[in-house]
Amino acid sequence: MTHSSSADDRSAVTGRRRIAFAVHTDGDRLPGLATLVRSLALTNPGVCEDVVVLHPGLPDSAFDALRRLHPRVVTRRADRRTDVFRLEGYDTVVALSPGMVVLGDIGALLRMRHGVGAVPQVLWDGRGEERRTVLPDGLLVVQRADVDDAVVARLDGDGDWGAVLEGVLTPLDARYDFLTRRLYDDAPVPERVAVLRFPGPDDEPGYGPAAEARSRFEMGDEEFRAAYCALPGDKHPDLLAHLAPPLLRARPSLGLARTVADVYRGQGRYDEAVDVLAPVVGDRLDAPRCQETLGVCLMALSRYAEAEARLLLAAASPDVAPRAFAQLARLAWLCGREADAHAYARAGLEADPTDSGCHGWYVRTRAEDRPEAEPVAPGEQLAHVALFAEGQENAGDKVLPEAVRLCFGTDTGPRRWYKQPVHRLVDEAALEELNARRGVVVGGGGLFLPDTSPNGNSHWQWNVPDDALSRLTAPLAVFAVGYNVFDGQLYRRGRFAESLRVLVERSAFFGLRNHGSIDRVRELLPAQLRDRVRYQPCPTTVARHLVPGWLDPVERDDTVLVNCAYDRAGLRFGHDYGGFLAQMATALRGLRDRADVRYAAHMPADERFVHDLRREHGLSLPVEQLYDMDNDGIRALFRRSRLVIGMRGHAGMIPFGCGTPILSLVSHPKLAYFLSDIGREEWGLSVHDRDLGSRLLERAAAVLDDHPAAVADVHDAQKYLWETTRSNLDELGETFGRT
Repeated sequence: MTHSSSADDRSAVTGRRRIAFAVHTDGDRLPGLATLVRSLALTNPGVCEDVVVLHPGLPDSAFDALRRLHPRVVTRRADRRTDVFRLEGYDTVVALSPGMVVLGDIGALLRMRHGVGAVPQVLWDGRGEERRTVLPDGLLVVQRADVDDAVVARLDGDGDWGAVLEGVLTPLDARYDFLTRRLYDDAPVPERVAVLRFPGPDDEPGYGPAAEARSRFEMGDEEFRAAYCALPGDKHPDLLAHLAPPLLRARPSLGLARTVADVYRGQGRYDEAVDVLAPVVGDRLDAPRCQETLGVCLMALSRYAEAEARLLLAAASPDVAPRAFAQLARLAWLCGREADAHAYARAGLEADPTDSGCHGWYVRTRAEDRPEAEPVAPGEQLAHVALFAEGQENAGDKVLPEAVRLCFGTDTGPRRWYKQPVHRLVDEAALEELNARRGVVVGGGGLFLPDTSPNGNSHWQWNVPDDALSRLTAPLAVFAVGYNVFDGQLYRRGRFAESLRVLVERSAFFGLRNHGSIDRVRELLPAQLRDRVRYQPCPTTVARHLVPGWLDPVERDDTVLVNCAYDRAGLRFGHDYGGFLAQMATALRGLRDRADVRYAAHMPADERFVHDLRREHGLSLPVEQLYDMDNDGIRALFRRSRLVIGMRGHAGMIPFGCGTPILSLVSHPKLAYFLSDIGREEWGLSVHDRDLGSRLLERAAAVLDDHPAAVADVHDAQKYLWETTRSNLDELGETFGRT
């Protein structure tokens, strides 16, 4: 089966650190390399970085056996091992050798950020005296930014590696490159050893325990796959998706099928998840969790009737019922069946009165909570297709829809606007409602995103089939939408690209909120449609010009607000979260001497930063819970602050729109895209920056030291965004007809 899927790579934008394992080998040592790869996977099952094989010119077929073991094998021609220092495309290279096996956790090596890590080994000279040096075939952790061409040239000259690397050497504990020659007379391998290296043959007499440690990883492919899948705890989804399917085809089992389906589901490969799970689970009532997984995947493909049947089977189990009923409530709501959604939520609460998912849907679909709407002629309204956050959902998603509507007038309520939730299916009834309006506005926000609420109709957030979109007769404006795919995120481009083509063809106005999104979307469009993609800044960035009666503050609180985000944390931080937290602690300690530093939580999950900071570094921050504030309260808090340091897109755009200086913690391309649009790239710092703490403190101090100039800079940067918005709104006034 072929897939139109690939991982987005915007590491040059986000500063995401690219890590690889590298091994220099020849044909004779390939079996040893296979043993090394198996040992790495079985002892570090959550690690799956590129394995770069440097070789003197072996045929590509020589690596087929290795590719069966690992999904990220990369081969490159190289004559010398020193080419690990020149490995283009990577920031950190962990150099191993075919004579090694991995016996323990090597996470600490992946978290290293400075110099060249190596274990200085003991050598004896002819006079019986010892000295320590770095051996050319030993383990290395190379930060490529710290090794220049002159150093590599000296290493190429067969010099003393220890002496050449002295200025950049970071000594490692011997456990990371433990030589078997230390285990003569059949001494056991110490439990602490993480990487064991055989300088000579691995079957020499007197090294029995070391040879036995290696032989544990000398196995056939099927045995290896089974061993990996049987490991307890978390496993890397890419490795699991690579190793489990052949095992499942050979010996189908319900447990393994669900494991594979869960991995596919996490990767957005819902059709494959269904193909794996459906034949095994059938209509079994004794597999409720499998039925639930199958139902959720079918729902993600917009196969709603089949999904509902599977979720009802899952709901028959008391253990799974609350979750299944919450999913059933969501499904019914997506299909416009409010009463059914409420009934499903109530059934879930009867199964477990404390279930938060069912409670949320129960409240959301309770008819008596809805105020009686004034009768309005549909032709006098605009329809707004957007994500309408409720309850304790993302504060930015509460402010944004109102900001979009403010662009078209000060009345943002139901008299002028018909709300169509973006995730709800556009069926015949919904299409009729949209066509009855004088125009349809889709946006803003990062709606070009494959997950969050996946559907099989468009593969982005608006749940609209192509056929319905082609029959939309009301003028359509896509307004300030963003391409929100994360750096490193895997997604299916084919269905999305086709839906995008129909959307652009049908739109009277197609405006994206940053030029980075414009470039990415144009890549997916046929040439004749690319010029129709326009620039429309996010309206939150011009709030000063939109909110009625706006007054810039005469005085501000002596407050610095900080925000972090944790959705898709693996894509945001990679192996660098511990380093990020330590760097932030350094910066915030310095800032507390100058201002009242507080934490701005856009949603409850954001508060993890506060807990981790206190636990790991003994630093406590008071929390402003933006998710419990109304829009005026959110804007007022940002407007009164002197500086906002944010990781969420709207933790930068909303305060900027309020005229407040910002610094962005870049873990997603959209933050860098926005700063590029306003010509202020220096306001962004990558979460992967190994000197983040000192640089953030320096830039924040500069803002606080000359605050009036910083505010004036924000106002100046805002002018272009407002001029662009006004020009676009003049055009849209003609499109929708002015009222």
